[in-house]
Amino acid sequence: MIADRDLAVDHEDRIFDSQFASLFDYLRGSFELTDNATERLHVVFLDHNRRYLDDSVIVNGSANHLAVRLRELFARALAINASGVIVAHNHPSGDCRPSRNDIKATERLRDIGQALEIELLDHLIFTREKAYSMRAGGIL
Repeated sequence: MIADRDLAVDHEDRIFDSQFASLFDYLRGSFELTDNATERLHVVFLDHNRRYLDDSVIVNGSANHLAVRLRELFARALAINASGVIVAHNHPSGDCRPSRNDIKATERLRDIGQALEIELLDHLIFTREKAYSMRAGGIL
């Protein structure tokens, strides 16, 4: 669990480097503690000021597939009045590049989130050695 850290954003809607780095390190650590043979989706929920509200593992999958239940993710976000989410999952294969399915899922998360006024701030993909940010990669 993350301590109540402020994940504020500047006027250009960028997460401050030090705060994002803390969240990134927390998520990386949570994936290092799990079975590296299965994919897992972890979501961090943020309030309207981009402060931490909660986080949870939404789904555990197989070695190369993750069936995301968007209803559960957004139900939780709505229940705690989250205004933004950061999702992260791992690739046991060791390749952190997003698959076509990862990109489609990210676009779907973004679109549903927009309809519910819940911003998808980033989608991170972790491997043991590397990580990929959909926002930094221009997908979001």
